[in-house]
Amino acid sequence: MLRPSSADAPSSLPALALSLFAVVSVVLVITDVRRRRLPDVVVLPATAAAVLILAVAAATAGRPALAAGVAFGAVGAFGACLLVRLSRPEAFGGGDVKLAALVGAHLGWFGPEAVASGVALGFVAAGVAAVGVLAAGARGTSLPFGPFLLLGAWVRLLTPAS
Repeated sequence: MLRPSSADAPSSLPALALSLFAVVSVVLVITDVRRRRLPDVVVLPATAAAVLILAVAAATAGRPALAAGVAFGAVGAFGACLLVRLSRPEAFGGGDVKLAALVGAHLGWFGPEAVASGVALGFVAAGVAAVGVLAAGARGTSLPFGPFLLLGAWVRLLTPAS
């Protein structure tokens, strides 16, 4: 499991951020599957809370690089997914782009490799599911991307770093 060392964060703030992310993840998966929406009323405050909590944790630990990682993770994941949205607006929603910032903030605590691999895992999982849909003969069926992006993030967060 990815976790900063005790020297990185002497407080329980990173655990609080991940706990909130877990709750928000469940809410967003259910909402996206049922309604094909990732509501701003959930995503935006969760992103702001994550950035704030993790920035305070970094400051408490005396590790400003961790705060920078969180910010760059959020901006980087948002930017990468925004490019996908701009190139394929019919296939990638704006909520997915905003969700990428939330995912990137949490993964950014663990570094740029965690951000890149977590987001990439989400795309791979969605691709595998899309192949399954095609193989089942359900061509034209749309899949919500949010659950796959969250799956990629959680797989990366819960898999031991090598």
